[in-house]
Amino acid sequence: MAVPLVQLTRSTSAPQGAPSAVPATPVRKPSWLKVRTPGGQNYVEIRGMMRELGLHTVCEEARCPNIGECWEHKAATFMILGDVCTRNCTYCAVAHGTPKPFDPVEPVRLAEAVTRMGLQHVVITSVDRDDLPNGGAEAFAGCITEIHSRMPGTSVEVLIPDFKGSERALQLVMDARPDILNHNLETPERLYRLARPGGRYDRALRLLANARRMGGPDALTKSGIILGMGEEWDEVLVCMRDLRRSDVNILTLGQYLRPSGGHLPIARYYTPEEFAELREIGLRMGFAHVESSPLTRSSYHAWEQVDKAKEQRTA
Repeated sequence: MAVPLVQLTRSTSAPQGAPSAVPATPVRKPSWLKVRTPGGQNYVEIRGMMRELGLHTVCEEARCPNIGECWEHKAATFMILGDVCTRNCTYCAVAHGTPKPFDPVEPVRLAEAVTRMGLQHVVITSVDRDDLPNGGAEAFAGCITEIHSRMPGTSVEVLIPDFKGSERALQLVMDARPDILNHNLETPERLYRLARPGGRYDRALRLLANARRMGGPDALTKSGIILGMGEEWDEVLVCMRDLRRSDVNILTLGQYLRPSGGHLPIARYYTPEEFAELREIGLRMGFAHVESSPLTRSSYHAWEQVDKAKEQRTA
């Protein structure tokens, strides 16, 4: 096992004050983070279809390490509302700037791709669109509706932005009845100014709690935390407890990987054993399902998480 650059403490309280500087990225990644270069038949077919239909995937835009595995399972996370974000999170590989105009036909094109792929579970996310009145909520609702009308047996998961806290925008999405509503907390409150300056920790938690309220007792909500951006161990546990207080059902925990030299440095690499420990802690806290490993991302094995969460809740 590689020796971590920064030792996580298990103190009784999280550190206070402004975020401190984090060390430079280690020269070599640990062996457990190495993945095969994608290039199988399904990968090639899906990439060609995305180009043909003018669609984007977060798999490519965020340089996800699991793209080969997921695309070979014919699972992709679609990214709607363009590929340019109005925010500039320091850990994210997606481009930021001025987005293109809203495309009202995009939900139809996305539903066509889902139909052609024969997907049983679909994940839809987006860039932040703070330039739009409802943050692009109508596009999410349109995608859910179009997919359900064409493929009633396909479950739809949406990974939404915070819509600047707009309950009206969230209600538009929830009225379309997604099977899972996901919004990532990403990091402890102390690091928001450093890693996620356009977001608010309390706003993210409030959105998730409101989604559970709007969706009713059978609604499934989900959130994720990225590890390795400078947080302490106890801060991770605080995030997990806060998510449970917001009645989140599914939790994902994964290792931060620096997209480029211009992004936030990696503070340390967590070991697979630490991810396994956090998974057990999460299950004891009451999450219906916890996906926790170095390579876990929001939609990693998403096609399995719906059934596992529902099984756990009815057990």
